[in-house]
Amino acid sequence: MKKILVAGGAGYIGSACTEYLLDMDYEVTVLDALFTGHRDAVDPRAKFVHADLADRETVMNLCKTEKFDAIMHFAAFSLVGESMKEPSKYFRNNLCNAINLADAAVAAGVQAFVFSSTAATFGIPDAVPIDENARQLPINPYGESKLCFEKVLNWYSKIYGLKYAALRYFNAAGATEIHGEDHRPESHLIPLVLQTIRGKREKLMLYGDDYDTPDGSCIRDYIHILDLAQAHELALHAPESGHYNLGTGNGLSVKEIIDAAENVTGKKVAFEVAPRRAGDPPRLIACSDRARKLLKWNPVHESAHEIIESAWKWQLKFPEGYEK
Repeated sequence: MKKILVAGGAGYIGSACTEYLLDMDYEVTVLDALFTGHRDAVDPRAKFVHADLADRETVMNLCKTEKFDAIMHFAAFSLVGESMKEPSKYFRNNLCNAINLADAAVAAGVQAFVFSSTAATFGIPDAVPIDENARQLPINPYGESKLCFEKVLNWYSKIYGLKYAALRYFNAAGATEIHGEDHRPESHLIPLVLQTIRGKREKLMLYGDDYDTPDGSCIRDYIHILDLAQAHELALHAPESGHYNLGTGNGLSVKEIIDAAENVTGKKVAFEVAPRRAGDPPRLIACSDRARKLLKWNPVHESAHEIIESAWKWQLKFPEGYEK
C-alpha cells in the first residue's frame, strides 16, 4: 500500500500527516479546496489537486484514474460555534461531500479509508477517561456531522466491504519543523497562548477558573501532531474496521499549558479570567486502549514542554504563518 490520497492535506493535521507519509516513502496526492487550508502548507513533494469534494465528478474521476491504495480524509469544517449558527454548511461539507469521497473509494476499489473524526462525537461524557464504547451524544452540528459520516462508513463496510478506521482525536497540538497551526481565525489554546507571548494578542481569555479540577481550569487531552501522524499511518493497516480514540490519557489544564508556555519561552502570558463557556466539560481525557492494542500505536511526544516547544519553534520560524 503505497499510493495515498490525502483529502484536506493543506490543513493543519492533513499537512503534517502528508509530510509524515512522504518521509516514509509513500506516494501522496493532496486534494484540497483551500477554503481554510493553505497552498504553502502542501508539502512540495506531494502532487496537488485543487478541487472541492462537492465536485463529485472530479473526485470520482481522480480516484478512478490514479488508482489510490488508500484515502485519508481530513477535509472538514471544524468550528463548533460556527456549526451552531450554520448547521447546513457543516452537514453539506462534513457529511454530503464526504459521501462523494466514500463513493469514489468504493467505485475505484480503494483498499483502506482513514477518517479524521473527533471526540466531539461523545458530547459531554458520563465518565472520564472516555473509552471507545462510551455513548455518542454530540451537542453541536460539528460533532453530529462527524458521527453521521462514521455511520456511513460503517454501512459501507458492511455493504461494500470498504475497510475503514475512524480516528477520534481529542486536542491536536504542536508542530513539525515545517508544519504548524495557522487557523483563520485561530481558536486553539496553545497557538493563542504563544501569540499572546509574541504580542500578536493583547491577552488570553481564560474561560472559567472555578471548575472542579485541581487548579480550577478545564483539563484536556493534548496529543502531538507527530503522534497523530503515526496513528494515521498505522490505521492504513488496521486489522479491523471501526473507530479508535486518539489521546495520551494524560490531561493538562489551561493553567498548566500557560505555565509550560512560560517555562518554554521565558516570558509571561497576559490573561484575563472570563465566564465559563456553555457546554465546556471540566475534563475531557481519552482512553485509547483499542488504538494501542490493535493499531500498535504508542504516542511518544506526551509532555506539555515538548508539545509547546515544537509549536513555539514553528511560530518563531514562521511568524506570519503560511502568509508570505
